[in-house]
Amino acid sequence: MSWSHDGLPELLEILPPVVREKLEVHPDLKSLVEVVLDYGRPAECRFIGSVERWPQTIVSDHDIDHVVKAVGAFGGDNRAGIERTLHRISAIRNRHEKVIGLTCRVGRALEGTIDIIDDIVRSGQSILILGKPGVGKTTKLREVARVLADEVNKRVVIVDTSNEIGGDGDIPHPAIGSARRMQVSDPVRQHGVMIEAVENHMPEVIVIDEIGNDQEAMAARTIAERGVQLIGTAHGQTLENLMLNPSLCDLVGGIQAVTLSDDEAKRRGTQKTVLERKAPPTFDVVIELLDFDKLAVHHNVMKTVDLMLRGIAPRPEVRVRTTGGSVEVVQKELVPDLDEPGFNERFPSLATRQNDDPPAPKKPAAKEEKREPGLFGREKPDREGTPKDAVKKVSVVRIYPYGIARTRLERAIREKKAPAYITSDIHQADAVIAIRTTVQTKGGKLKDLGKGVPTVVVKSNTFSQIAQAVEEIVRGSAPDAERHQTAAVEVTQAIDVVLQTGKAVELAPADARTRKLQHQIVEGKKLASESVGQEPQRRLRILPTKLA
Repeated sequence: MSWSHDGLPELLEILPPVVREKLEVHPDLKSLVEVVLDYGRPAECRFIGSVERWPQTIVSDHDIDHVVKAVGAFGGDNRAGIERTLHRISAIRNRHEKVIGLTCRVGRALEGTIDIIDDIVRSGQSILILGKPGVGKTTKLREVARVLADEVNKRVVIVDTSNEIGGDGDIPHPAIGSARRMQVSDPVRQHGVMIEAVENHMPEVIVIDEIGNDQEAMAARTIAERGVQLIGTAHGQTLENLMLNPSLCDLVGGIQAVTLSDDEAKRRGTQKTVLERKAPPTFDVVIELLDFDKLAVHHNVMKTVDLMLRGIAPRPEVRVRTTGGSVEVVQKELVPDLDEPGFNERFPSLATRQNDDPPAPKKPAAKEEKREPGLFGREKPDREGTPKDAVKKVSVVRIYPYGIARTRLERAIREKKAPAYITSDIHQADAVIAIRTTVQTKGGKLKDLGKGVPTVVVKSNTFSQIAQAVEEIVRGSAPDAERHQTAAVEVTQAIDVVLQTGKAVELAPADARTRKLQHQIVEGKKLASESVGQEPQRRLRILPTKLA
């Protein structure tokens, strides 16, 4: 690394004479970070590793005015700069809008600072940099823009809200290389300028400092979805901070509360209401700056967020720059494997294994063990073996949505990478996904339309249930679902008989899960029902009694 484009003489020139004279002879001038001037208080100088207060140098009203006149007008964010430099002057005002305090921050272009993340920057992935103030976020961002523009030869556009990345004035600082810079007249317009940059200037990379609200987070998502590499910083020190920030959590996919069915909650070993990620993250990689020469890297944000929502602490890759200037990985990233983004192997009902070869069958045990039935009556796999109906490889499945949200079905197929697509012709479908209310009210019609087509019935029109239904179809459980669909049609026809004759009707024997669905359909018609008989002949009896 090497310091360049220091610009310290320009900063010293605008400072009050009494402060400038002391700094010019200071032995640590090259490590100056900030000069703090508050009316009626001692001047304060902050250096790398130390802070000095000068009790004999009390800041006067005249000292404040001297700096304000030298830098000119402040923007809507109370920031100003010095033309062709990277320095930032921030103002504190009283309730009458008079400037009574100044923070004069030294801006430097530090060449070579991104050697510690050079491989990630050149990978083309979208990167979000987090860290406390003063740890070097903007310095690294500036160098990233230069490297991508000059060395990788990409079209880079910087959205520079406070002129902190490219410096003040109409001509940007040479530290950004050949990257182009768009200034933002008012901070509230930052999200609009972000979109404008993509629509008007055809960038391959957008660089943005301090994404701070939900509008900017939404604009960032729009940029990423258009295939543009996004490099940005945000408020927060860790990925967990970002997840807890309601305005910015969309940058990592957003968090939503989902209510699970009783069976799914039991499989997961959780409460019925859990937190899940709403969408794919805007950024592929999150870098936490722990110190100027130390950082933590989350290489797969999607995977890490899903694990954190399940209470599993992340163990990111930790990189440091040694005193000799080399980069070392002192901790390798370690996270449990996920079969698919958002779904963990330790939840068997959510593990998608359709592309795996079935393992060798286990030898029969001396004593048959009772296994808990899984979804649609299929047996759960145990830890070492496979279910009796071992998972088979499947070809592409054509799914017909009946009464469910098509967009959610498309998202489920995409996120689970299922070998399936949606068809608009039920006669061409290999399987149907229908909502329970549709089966209750239009069961006969569904049977006529999709006769012989396996059907999965979902309780509600939520993404989690639709995704689970997709998984059941591609994993080969549709035959079980067809049995349920047939039973649902049977109970609908039996209800018609009960209403016409006023007499109780018994259905064919069925398993517990099928009977539960039948009970729900009967209740939807405001009739009473009961289960009679002993297993395996236990069956549903529909009574002519009307429910209140």
